[in-house]
Amino acid sequence: MWAYPGVMAHLQQSMVSRVDECCAGADCELMAKEQAEDLAGVLRALADPTRVRLLQYLAESESGTACACHLPHALGITQPTLSHHLRKLHGAGLVERERRGRWVHYTVRPEALSQVRAFLELPMRGEAERCC
Repeated sequence: MWAYPGVMAHLQQSMVSRVDECCAGADCELMAKEQAEDLAGVLRALADPTRVRLLQYLAESESGTACACHLPHALGITQPTLSHHLRKLHGAGLVERERRGRWVHYTVRPEALSQVRAFLELPMRGEAERCC
């Protein structure tokens, strides 16, 4: 089929040599499995827009804490929906809760976000620095 049989062999060899090229891996230790699971749990909790809004609302509250009684109206959600989202945030360790009489007050735990912050600040190489 080919007029020049050597051309096909050369093209195949060229394609194979490009596929066989391999960049060096990272020169660091992998994150511990338990740490990765904890981080993934926090990221799952933050993967919902309502929870992101809720966390931002709590973080920017005037006193650093907010009563659950004010949250449904502020977010435009029902009390059961609010309870569900706060349970997820609390389970991920992102907020603390404190019962004050009839109501529960929630506060963001800034130290819980430090692991996420550190992960998001991973160094990224530019296009010019990539080997493949």
